[in-house]
Amino acid sequence: MKKAKFLLIALMCAFVFSACSGGGSNTGNAGNKGSDGAASNANTGGASSDKQVTLKFMGWEASPLETAAVKKGLESFMEQHPNIKVEYQPVPGGAQYAQKILTMLAGNAAPDVFFLGATEYRSFEQRDVLLDLTPMFNNEMTLGDFIPSSAKIMEIDGNIYGVSSCTVSPVLYYNKDIFDKAQIPYPPSNPAEAWTWDEFRDAAMKLTVKDGNKVSQYGAFGLENFYMTTAEIYSNGGQVFNEDGTKMAVNTPEAKKVMQSILDLRLKDGATPTAKTLESIGMKPNQMLQTGKVAMVIDGSWALQELATMGFPVGVAPLPSFLEAKTHGQAHVHAASAKTEHPAEAWELIKFLSSEEYQVELIKEGLWMPNRKSLYTEEGIAKWYNEAVHPEGFKEMVTFFADAEAYPFTLITKNIVNDIITEETDKLWYAGQSVDDTMKNIETRANAELAK
Repeated sequence: MKKAKFLLIALMCAFVFSACSGGGSNTGNAGNKGSDGAASNANTGGASSDKQVTLKFMGWEASPLETAAVKKGLESFMEQHPNIKVEYQPVPGGAQYAQKILTMLAGNAAPDVFFLGATEYRSFEQRDVLLDLTPMFNNEMTLGDFIPSSAKIMEIDGNIYGVSSCTVSPVLYYNKDIFDKAQIPYPPSNPAEAWTWDEFRDAAMKLTVKDGNKVSQYGAFGLENFYMTTAEIYSNGGQVFNEDGTKMAVNTPEAKKVMQSILDLRLKDGATPTAKTLESIGMKPNQMLQTGKVAMVIDGSWALQELATMGFPVGVAPLPSFLEAKTHGQAHVHAASAKTEHPAEAWELIKFLSSEEYQVELIKEGLWMPNRKSLYTEEGIAKWYNEAVHPEGFKEMVTFFADAEAYPFTLITKNIVNDIITEETDKLWYAGQSVDDTMKNIETRANAELAK
């Protein structure tokens, strides 16, 4: 059980840090940070000076493919800004990334600009360590340029301390060869026609193959991760927090039905493995999908970048729905240290990292989905759609991302709630704790922390 718990925590960290968590106390501070006129430029949104500047930029390395794509984008930025040199430092993994950045900020050794997980964003802002980007942002952008989930995450009490450059969401991947062999129709790409939970469950059971008492092919995997579960709760009309994020609200019939359905898919139907099963096999979910050991995987939209290179016919569809097909969206923001000596140049980099030019290249590779409304128009889609990466029917799915709910854990500041959820859901998935007790315990324990 401890191994399974560790694996679930590791998977959750990978989900949150791939990509791609109030108060407004930094308001107006941008003009007090720089020197040699840079602060004045930062406040007015003006271009940086011609003085040669080196910016230190840090991010996590979710995959070598992502790092290579980021470096390629930075080369383009430096060509356009010959007076700004960017030194990029990717940090392997991601589980300790937030703490590393906090330590560096406290020690006055922080990079000028850095990736910041959306689930960490508000807690960092409360510590007064982020440069207030509001004046520059308002001079050159508006929140109306962004899809609603991104805009909601970025805005803190009317101010902007980080700007995102994409969105990512849970989706359903499937191996077309397995479906063809079983003569089962593919899941619909159009969110309005998404499979119901019962249709998904029926397919998962039919796609589960046993050799005697041993399962050689599972129907599905991935829903026992609460990052994915949250989207299904939304699809059943449930919520995770109340409207202002001050209390948890998962101990409801809507949420409990989702949790029980996911549990039954494994215990009663035998159609999905545990994370411990994958650990014993020594494979990641994408490898299970590639090798035919699982027919469907619920994963983040970022996984398409890797899946598209794995040499098998992959399909992608909206998540199964209980009442309505829904997902959530989030992604890291790019932020600057409140103590950067180069606020104007830092803004130029952050602005570039949010631009169509930068994000389009990474969307083409399947890593991200756009967070700019302009890239969801017919003309905008043509800029990034890539037949070599995006499966047939993918264009029908774009509203699934554009209309996503903001991932709820990006709107709170106390991430200990995530630890509570992991502890209690581990008891549900592995130790026989009931759904009723699990949801009650999550809500009671989380609300005690949120009230502090």
